[in-house]
Amino acid sequence: MEKNKLYRDLFIDFDDTLYDTHGNCDLSIRETFEYYRLERYFDNPQVFYDAYWEANIALWSRYSKGEITRDFLIVERFRRPLSVGMGDAATEEYCLKMSDKFLELCSSKPGTVKGAHELMQYLREKGYRMHMTSNGFHEVQYKKLAACGLRDYFDTIVLSEDAGANKPAQAYFDYAFKKTGADPETTLMIGDNLQTDIKGAMSAGIDALLFNRWGYDIKSGDPEAPTYIVSDLLDIKQII
Repeated sequence: MEKNKLYRDLFIDFDDTLYDTHGNCDLSIRETFEYYRLERYFDNPQVFYDAYWEANIALWSRYSKGEITRDFLIVERFRRPLSVGMGDAATEEYCLKMSDKFLELCSSKPGTVKGAHELMQYLREKGYRMHMTSNGFHEVQYKKLAACGLRDYFDTIVLSEDAGANKPAQAYFDYAFKKTGADPETTLMIGDNLQTDIKGAMSAGIDALLFNRWGYDIKSGDPEAPTYIVSDLLDIKQII
């Protein structure tokens, strides 16, 4: 991998690119299960965990496309798995309380993806302007940033709730350019999600680097392939 282009601004996704959202949430959903004594309704806790992840992934995909609201996501990602064991007892009020507890637990977790701190220190020393670009909820993201110790690396925080649109929408990237003053010609997007991060960025006219944490199968010669692909965060140091 050759360093063949100079960039000034980096749009960097946060969840599951730098912050180990999946790992931290997995710990938190188990703690939430215990806190609410859900063993009363589920003989096998794994049934609840699997149903939660299935609902969460599907709902976040719809949220990023603007198909559902934040409020619907917050309730529904708990209502669906809870209803497996509780049926109609999984009321909106109960789901909201559980969501509050879950987010409290999750946002306090410090876990980062392997190499995240080393990479960010390297990028800072290289003089890049770094901008966190995220669809995550406002009050949660700042807590997670503080918990994991990455806040000071970012020049700008660009959240979808402030933009009024989610990645991959063009409106999100328009807002990001305006807020950061970044030039598309010298901006690189770094992220783990092929749809929201990579295709969104490329549609907005900027280069994109996929941290292929989830093993996307990208065919050689694909015209929609990312500008760069790495499987380890620290491999980014060989590119920029």
